Amino acid sequence: VPTPWPIVDEMFKMANIKKDDFLIDIGSGDGRLVIEAAKRFGARGLGIDIQAPLVKVATENAAKEKVSDRVEFVVGDIFETNLLSRASVITVYLLPSIMDKLVPKLQRDLKPGTRIVSHDYALVGMTHDKVEEFNFKEKVQISGTTRTVLYHYVVPGKPEAAPAKPAAAAKK
Repeated sequence: VPTPWPIVDEMFKMANIKKDDFLIDIGSGDGRLVIEAAKRFGARGLGIDIQAPLVKVATENAAKEKVSDRVEFVVGDIFETNLLSRASVITVYLLPSIMDKLVPKLQRDLKPGTRIVSHDYALVGMTHDKVEEFNFKEKVQISGTTRTVLYHYVVPGKPEAAPAKPAAAAKK
């Protein structure tokens, strides 16, 4: 399901994309988020989709938009890939059943400070710092409603290990 263009705009605002960002779009479809991040901001990016025909379309779209030097699209199962650690920004618009399974992978693989923008579905088990709700007529054909919710997360730092207790002085 392609993300409507007005929602792409809002996702980019929420993610605060910069030139030095590396955006990974999970379930990248036609590649519009990765391609637009490269075009608008000069960011680099990667799209991951499980459907080879969509990866082919996204790759062709990147060539048409002359951003093939900044973006790449790969066929892959998100649960099998080890590419997520490259991201400074993650965008995701997947079904809730997949989102629930995705949270442990994100928590395990992403670096502290990575920004995540999730379209319509919260990442249960992670704490968002921003939520915005919009109404876009373009959404009706996708979900039957104009309502769109975007959730913003920042991956927290990993907890530090507790300092080792000093060894007790040996008694003589």
